[in-house]
Amino acid sequence: MAPTQHTPLIRRIVGILLPAALFLTITGCSTVKDTFDFLPFVDNGEEDVVNQNAAADLLAQGMEAYNTGNYYDALQAFNQILDQYPFSAQAIEAELRAADCHYYRGEYIEAKTLYQEFEERHPTNRNMAYVMFQIGMCDFKRTDRIDRDISGAEDAINDFSKLLRSFPHSPYTREAKAHIAAAKEFLVNHEYFVAVFYVRTEQYKQAEHRLKYLLKMYP
Repeated sequence: MAPTQHTPLIRRIVGILLPAALFLTITGCSTVKDTFDFLPFVDNGEEDVVNQNAAADLLAQGMEAYNTGNYYDALQAFNQILDQYPFSAQAIEAELRAADCHYYRGEYIEAKTLYQEFEERHPTNRNMAYVMFQIGMCDFKRTDRIDRDISGAEDAINDFSKLLRSFPHSPYTREAKAHIAAAKEFLVNHEYFVAVFYVRTEQYKQAEHRLKYLLKMYP
């Protein structure tokens, strides 16, 4: 019979079990458990309990720092959970709070990336409306001056519109609508600013084009 793809693994296991079985026969150990506790693939559950406790302690430390506005230390604790205990019950909360820490530190690009990753990994999470709202806020916070990049306002409108379609009756509905209106006003002011610039520089065709676009998009 031809060897299967699992043959190396089987040989490795046999190589571990056979000496252990001989040891059991020679020493007369009272239980099989006493013999096989040392094997790396035998899990007695104690390590899981230790890991859960450690992750819970880190989450408590992180939340204490977070609630007092110490987002740097909070972020360190949350990242430690994600690095050392990624499969713990606390990992999902740590993911979300790490994104929040970046947001409240004014690191909107980093925060948006983490919120989007959370949305992709946990699409049915109970905090999804909040996550989508925060994605919109990350873009909305990038709206600065009308003579600069306007992509933040455009992206925010798309983000908040997506939230309203997905969760039309969420606690964030009213605020999302208000931010959409504010972002549209920002874009109107930008287009008007550009049109005025063209008029001042006697580029009248470009000014006319901008004003027509303005009336079409924002009647």
